[in-house]
Amino acid sequence: MKITHLLIGLLLLNFMNLQAQEVVSKRDTLKEIIITSTRIELPFKKDSRTMTIINAETIQNSAATNVADLLQQVAGVDIRRRGTGGAQADLYIRGGGFDQTLLLIDGIKMDDAQTGHHTLNAALPIEVIERIEIIKGPAARVFGQNAFTGAINIVTKKQLKNPVAINAETGSFGQTNASATIGKVNSNSEFIAHIGALTSDGYRNNSDYNNYNYFLKGTFNKNKQPIEMIATFFDKKFGAENFYTTNPTFNEYEETQNSLVGFSTTFQNEKFKIKPRVYWRRGQDIFLLRRNNPAFYRNLHITNKMGVETNASYTSNLGITGFGVDVSRVSISSNNLGEHHRIMANVFLEHRFQFFDNQLDITPGVAITYFSDFKFHAFPGIDVGYQLSESIKIYGNLGTTYRIPTYTDLFYRDPVTIGNPDLQPEEAFSQEIGLKFNRGNFSGSMAFFNRDATNLIDYIRPTSLESVFTATNIVEVVTKGFEFDANYTFKISEFYQKLTFGYSFLDDNIFNKNENLSRYSLNTLRHHFTTRFSSKFFKNLTQNIIYKHAERTTGQSYNVWDASIVLTLSEIDFTFTANNIFDSDYIESGFVPMPGSNVLFGMRFKM
Repeated sequence: MKITHLLIGLLLLNFMNLQAQEVVSKRDTLKEIIITSTRIELPFKKDSRTMTIINAETIQNSAATNVADLLQQVAGVDIRRRGTGGAQADLYIRGGGFDQTLLLIDGIKMDDAQTGHHTLNAALPIEVIERIEIIKGPAARVFGQNAFTGAINIVTKKQLKNPVAINAETGSFGQTNASATIGKVNSNSEFIAHIGALTSDGYRNNSDYNNYNYFLKGTFNKNKQPIEMIATFFDKKFGAENFYTTNPTFNEYEETQNSLVGFSTTFQNEKFKIKPRVYWRRGQDIFLLRRNNPAFYRNLHITNKMGVETNASYTSNLGITGFGVDVSRVSISSNNLGEHHRIMANVFLEHRFQFFDNQLDITPGVAITYFSDFKFHAFPGIDVGYQLSESIKIYGNLGTTYRIPTYTDLFYRDPVTIGNPDLQPEEAFSQEIGLKFNRGNFSGSMAFFNRDATNLIDYIRPTSLESVFTATNIVEVVTKGFEFDANYTFKISEFYQKLTFGYSFLDDNIFNKNENLSRYSLNTLRHHFTTRFSSKFFKNLTQNIIYKHAERTTGQSYNVWDASIVLTLSEIDFTFTANNIFDSDYIESGFVPMPGSNVLFGMRFKM
């Protein structure tokens, strides 16, 4: 923990030495962002949880072509990729599993009853994203059971800065990326449409991909009762060489589809705000163990989730009350997992109290959930924050969280892996204490957290290295950690420069289990450091340098440098992106080596 102590000292030193400087307007806009993923909507700086916001400007300067690559730049978020272009990647927060993090699109829960392995298949193209809200820590009280270790809400743009944007890129491994985004605003309606394709020949044998994405968002009846519609469809086809096996004779292949249709509206007066929503999410996954011989081994899974949801808030002299109801039906049809369905119902209630001239805020709440196959469960929790000054806020929270097994956990079967229909739900009690600092052109936050979990689900070889991996409830897992984030904006000549950095430390203790026989639990990021320097020294030229250091509990350690340059000439941006500049040799997940040095050239046309 020496590194932790050093970082704390550095932050405190900044607190003591930082003098009042020119307030940067870009920093202020971030502080005033309203967090829309919760029922009690608050400005970012007033929330009493650990949150990170990635805004549109940061996305544009990130050197990332997809959400998976973008999230890798956030300390405490572990993206384990199997290749490039976002073809396949798993999402982890604070050491949890990929089934324990919830993804939302404009507040719509995108959980997959088959497996959280498909979570990022629903991630949107970055061209239509306004911002990404990352909520770390237990969020079941706010979102329900899948937000075990955190939640990520992707907020889409309402209007485009430019009515037409065309993007084309080409580079290493035969990469070809192309997209078109258009927007139209009428007197009583508006819409955004996007179509994109990301293709590659692959950087190693059988790692080619063809990914297509389609997005449509519209607002109708604007002058009376606005109705918002969102529709997405993502189609991915990719070689999956050794994604899940080490057998050199296999030639794995996978196809996934993910779609969403949702409608929502808002009723509002001075005290009440009610947001009803209906939605349908569909997922499909085809996996072949031998690409050119489907009869050898083939898995086909189709999942559907249909839901209706209403969230509301009421403001009174006693504070703000948030409440909501979410009812959904999920189903799966699979040649491996069988035919199953469940009904889920969630009721949410929370209230934000404020005392001492609004310096102290206390928000207790509870979520009560019913599953037709796992019955009733409740998740109570409480957030507390105290504004020490205009610049400094301390906060803490306690909460219980819960996750029922996926259908893969329960019923999957192949020659080396077997599910377990007798699995119990995962449970955890989490605690956190943190501090936020915002002053002009510097902002920072730190948090210490602890998670006491029982019945976590992992795949264990019960007796020896030769036995079959079996889904098992681990008796007890204690996860302790520390996170630190900071942003500093300064001016050189007439141009603003921005430096961001983050660090996270995790310590997992697994009791009563042979650590060598666990498939997933022991591959967390023990140390994770990220930094990005976005600079501008000439009017039309912007540079970005991104550094990532990772040390996993398995002992693997690696450093990766990425960079990008954007040259703006009138309505055209010319881009150059270099990834893994120093050709680092590393693996993020399973047995798949990540690509070496590679480049991407692009052009963005805006009008």
